Amino acid sequence: MSEKNTVSRVDDRDRRDFFKTAGKSIAVASAMMAVKSSRAGAAAPPDGAGRIASNTYAVRHLFKRVSRFRPPTEHQKQLKEKYGEITMLDFPQFTKDTYPGVNKMDLWSSLFGDSEDEGQFGTREFRGRTRRGDFEPSRPTSRKWLDKLASKIASTGVTAQHISNNAPRNISDLDAEKRREGIRIGKIWLDAAKQIGAKSMPVNTGGPRIAPSASAESGYPTNDEIVPYIKNAIESFKQLADYGEKVGVKTTIENHWGLSANPMNVRIILNEVNSPFLEASPDFCNWEHEYMLYHGLEALIPYASSMVHGKRWVRYPHVDIARCVEVLKKANYQGTIALEYETNNDDPVEGTRKLMTDIVAAL
Repeated sequence: MSEKNTVSRVDDRDRRDFFKTAGKSIAVASAMMAVKSSRAGAAAPPDGAGRIASNTYAVRHLFKRVSRFRPPTEHQKQLKEKYGEITMLDFPQFTKDTYPGVNKMDLWSSLFGDSEDEGQFGTREFRGRTRRGDFEPSRPTSRKWLDKLASKIASTGVTAQHISNNAPRNISDLDAEKRREGIRIGKIWLDAAKQIGAKSMPVNTGGPRIAPSASAESGYPTNDEIVPYIKNAIESFKQLADYGEKVGVKTTIENHWGLSANPMNVRIILNEVNSPFLEASPDFCNWEHEYMLYHGLEALIPYASSMVHGKRWVRYPHVDIARCVEVLKKANYQGTIALEYETNNDDPVEGTRKLMTDIVAAL
């Protein structure tokens, strides 16, 4: 046999061995890819998760907070031992790790700021004692902290959809100076919302915690007492909507207390202001009685496009989540639903996960 034929047969054998080995490698790789794909499918986020936002208020007991007057309870200590202690700067990653497929956040204003930096907070008097007040976003160190938060949000790949805000107060107050200050605080918080990329932010209507009611000494009942509060609210929210339009952030009104406990008052304010930068952000449960649970939601949802609080609350432990979601669907609401959860000594992480499952199943 010639040397040429010998070399040819060796080459043929090498090629056959190569293809056998390559075939096995391809088969193994394909099997591994199938396993990975199967695992990915099992862990895939549920349909509808993109409509959901995590909510810091629901898990507030996990947050590091410095207070001389409110030491942590045993329940709060247990939660931190289970899940770890976090700050707002940790919450973007917490969202990704805790709620599969969720990439939006609803951030409570009372958890903003570096709890160790007193310079970021004002003070307030409460029952004869001076306490730490609200985070003040316009202070230099506060703006730097907001830049850190914005960076964390961007690097994690989530968005700050909404700031649930209790800081602006007295929006409808009869004291003109208090009302001006409330508007000023609202505007600097709208600036803060823009800084971190938030799309919307509620402002409480203020005024009496319990709205004035009608009275009748004789004849038909009248409620003249509430009129100046509604008038002031309309004027204040007009200023906030105009400012929000400049910075690109919507102001919202949530059913909370006072004027906003009655959805008709909220609708009056929204209709009178008549701005695309003022809308409703309804909460499933923030109502004064059980018949408002679904009918109040029906009254406000046509005025909402950005945020709804999907909520379970100890006041209404048997709220029908599916019925609430059906109200949203009938109104063709396409916005975000945040996972707000508030019960006594339950696990808020497990509670919000279950709430997410129930909301997504009903969408």
